[in-house]
Amino acid sequence: MVGKLVVLKIGEGSFEQGFPVTIQIGDENARPIVEITGELPPSPEIPRNYHRWQSIYRNLKLPSRPIALPKQIIPAPSLEDCQQVTEELKASFNTWLSSDGFRPIREKCLEKLISTDKIRVLLQTKDLRLQKLPWHLWDLLERYPDAEIALSAPAYEQVNRVASTSDRVKILAILGNSQGIDTQADKKLLELLPNADITFLVEPQSQDLTDRLWEQHWQILFFAGHSSTVEANLTGKIYINQTESLTVSQLKYALKKAVQRGLQLAIFNSCDGLGLAWEFADLQIPQIIVMREPVPDRVAEQFLKYFLAAFAEGESLYLAVRQARERLQALENQFPCATWLPVICQNPAEMPLTWHEFLKNTANIPKPARTVTHRLGFSVMLFLSMAIAGLSIGVRYLGVLQPLELSAFDQLLRSRPQEKPDSRLLVITITEEDVEAQPASERRGSLSERSLAQLLEKLAVYQPQAIGLDIYRDSGVNKDYPQLQKWMVESDRFVNVCRVSDPQTGKSGIAPPKQVPLKNLGFSNTLTDADNIVRRHYLALTPPPVSPCQASYSLSVQLALRYLYNKGMKLEFTPDGMWQLGKLRFKPLEAHTGGYQGIDALGHQILLNYRSSPSINAIAPQITLQDAIAGKLNAAAVKGKIVLIGTTAESFHDEWQTPFILQGNSQVISGVILQAQMVSQLLSAAIDGRPLLWSWSIWGEAIWIWFWSVIGCLLAWYIPRVGYLVVTVLIASVVLYSSCLIFLILFSGWIPLVPAALGLGSSAVSVVVFLNPNSRRIEEGRRQEAGGKRQLLGDSDRH
Repeated sequence: MVGKLVVLKIGEGSFEQGFPVTIQIGDENARPIVEITGELPPSPEIPRNYHRWQSIYRNLKLPSRPIALPKQIIPAPSLEDCQQVTEELKASFNTWLSSDGFRPIREKCLEKLISTDKIRVLLQTKDLRLQKLPWHLWDLLERYPDAEIALSAPAYEQVNRVASTSDRVKILAILGNSQGIDTQADKKLLELLPNADITFLVEPQSQDLTDRLWEQHWQILFFAGHSSTVEANLTGKIYINQTESLTVSQLKYALKKAVQRGLQLAIFNSCDGLGLAWEFADLQIPQIIVMREPVPDRVAEQFLKYFLAAFAEGESLYLAVRQARERLQALENQFPCATWLPVICQNPAEMPLTWHEFLKNTANIPKPARTVTHRLGFSVMLFLSMAIAGLSIGVRYLGVLQPLELSAFDQLLRSRPQEKPDSRLLVITITEEDVEAQPASERRGSLSERSLAQLLEKLAVYQPQAIGLDIYRDSGVNKDYPQLQKWMVESDRFVNVCRVSDPQTGKSGIAPPKQVPLKNLGFSNTLTDADNIVRRHYLALTPPPVSPCQASYSLSVQLALRYLYNKGMKLEFTPDGMWQLGKLRFKPLEAHTGGYQGIDALGHQILLNYRSSPSINAIAPQITLQDAIAGKLNAAAVKGKIVLIGTTAESFHDEWQTPFILQGNSQVISGVILQAQMVSQLLSAAIDGRPLLWSWSIWGEAIWIWFWSVIGCLLAWYIPRVGYLVVTVLIASVVLYSSCLIFLILFSGWIPLVPAALGLGSSAVSVVVFLNPNSRRIEEGRRQEAGGKRQLLGDSDRH
C-alpha cells in the first residue's frame, strides 16, 4: 500500500492574531492531489496553558537528563497538578483545532484519508511555540493508528550524498556527560542492533569528536547524555564530557561533511532537544529524533529500547517512533507526559528509510545533477530570475534594505499632489511671544492656568465638538479656577494628554492631572524610526501597570472618536479583532509590513498618511493663544470642530522630523501639528473615504519583485548591445517608479520599489555575465560548424 503524505503549513502569525494554514494531501513520492487553506483563530490561552504546563512539568522532582536548566522557585508541584494542567492544555488545544476557520482542513483530511492508511504528517512552521505544542494529541490523528506527525522547517533542500560501500549500518554513538544518569544502558541497547558497525565515543574531547565526524561515512548519529536549549536564541547544546559543551554551530563543518557522506538520521536521547533540531535544520539532515522537554532517565532508556526493537524489525521510522512513544504510557503514573516527549524533525526533501534500506543505502541517495552546458533558453532565465528575486526578498527580510526603502517611500510621499487643509480642525498655537506674555510666576510649562481658563471660556461660547490639550499637566487643577476644573474633570469634550512609560526605551511616563478621569485621557507616545522620522501612527497600546499614564488610546483617537460619534460613527471591532469605523477597517502594522522588516509592532499602529497641503504645517486653520484670548476667534472655525491646543515655541523642543524636505533637511513640525495630522488622517479616512496607507502581503510583494526580475532577464536576453540595454533598463526603472507612485496616489498602496529595482538591475547584469557569453560561444560554434560543412562540400567538388 502506498503511504500518504500530509503537509500542514502554518504561516506567519501569532496566537494574538491567528495563523494562516495550508494543507496538502497526496501519496508518498507524488505531487499533492489536494491543497486547501484555512486559518487558526487567535487564542492567547494556548501559549498560557502551555507555559503553565511546562512550568509545572519542569519543576517536578524527576530524575532526568537536563543540565544547567534553571528551575523556578515555586512550591513543588505534585503529579496530580501536572495531570490537571495536562488535561486543560489538551482540551484547549483540541478546541482550537476544532474552530470554524480550521474546519475545512479537518473535513478534507477525513475525506481523503482512511483509517488503514500509513500517514506521515509534516507540521511545517518556523514558530517555535507552535512546534512545542503536543500535536500528537490532536483528536483527528487518533482516528489513524498508522499516522505520526513530525516537525519541519519552512526552508529546506536536498543534499547530494555519497553512497556507502559498507554492508553494515555505520553508527557513531556519543555517550556524553553521564552525571546522575546511566548512559551505559543506552550503549547496551545499541549493541543489540543487527548488522550494525558502532563506534562509541565515551565522554570524548571536542577535537576527538570532530575528527571522527570528518574521517568516516556515518549513517546514524546517536547521542545520550545531558543537553539543553537556550530559548532566547534557539541554541541547542550537548554536554560531551564533564567540562565541555558544544553547540551545533561549533560542529557545523564536521556535521555538513557527515551529511554529504551519507548521514541520514540523528537521535538525541537527551533533554530539551528542539533547539538542537532547530539548528540542525540548516544542515539539511534528513531526520532527527529529539525529546521536546526534559526527559527522565528511565523514560529515555525505555523509549530507545522500544524504538530500536521496532525499527530493526522492519517498521518505518515514523511507526517505530509512534509505537515506542505510545508504549511509554505505562510509565506515566510515575513520569507524567512521557508520551509527549519524543518527536521527529523531518527534512521534507528526503524520504525516511527503514533499517533494511539503511543496509542497501542507495535507495534514497540523490544522483548528482547533470551539468547543463550549451543549453540556454527561457527555463534558464526563469530559474535565474527566481534565484535573484529570492535573494532580493531574503536580503530585504533581514532588514538590509529597510533604510533605502524608507527613503524611497519618503520620496514617493513628497511626489504626491497637494491637498486642501482640513477645515474640521482648528489649531491654537502657543508661540514664544505667547509664552513671554504670560507672567513667569503663573506659567506651568508653556501655558498658565489663567490663560487656559480664559481660552476655554472663549471657546465654550462657540461650542467646539472636542478640545485636545497637547500640553503635559502632571498636577491637579488649581481650585482658584473652578470653571477650568469643571472643563477638565467633567466635560466629555475635553481630552488631556499624558505619556505612557516605555520599558524598552527607558522613557518614563508623564502623569495627567489627578482629577481627570481615564476616559478623558489620550497618550502622546510617538513612534519614530531609526532615522528619527515619524512615519507611523500609534492608535492604541496596553500601558504597563507601573506607568503613571494609563491611557489606552492616543490623543488623536480620542478626539476623532468624539467627532465621529456626532456623525453617527462609533468604534467597533470585527470578529478577527480589527478596528472598524463605519466602512473603514484598520489593518494594524505587523513586524514585516511593506519596507518595514522586524520592527516592534506592539500595540495598534498604522502608517501615517500625511496631508501635504499646501505645506505640511498648513494642515488646518491656526490662531495664536493671544489672538484667541483677545476674541479674534471666528465662530465658524470653532463651532462643531476639533480644537487642538499646543506649543510651537522652539524653547520647549516639542519637534518631530517628517518625511518631507525643507532646505535639504528633514522638515520638522511641532507636536500639536503632528497630532493634527493624525486626527485629520482618521477623519478623512472615515468620512471622506481617503484611504489609509497599506501594503501587499508577503506573497504579493514576492510576485511583484519576481516580475521585475523577469523583466530584467528578458531585456538583457533580447537586447545584446550593452549601451542599448543600459538605456532600456533605465527606462524600465522609470516605469517601475511611476507604477509605485501611481499606486500610492490612486490607491494609497506602498508597493516595493527598491527590491524590485534591485531585481531588475541584478537580473539584467546576471544574464549579461552568465548567459550572453555562453550564447556567443554557441553562435561561434555554429558558424564554425557551418564553415566546416562548406569546406567539405568544396573538397567534394574538387574530387
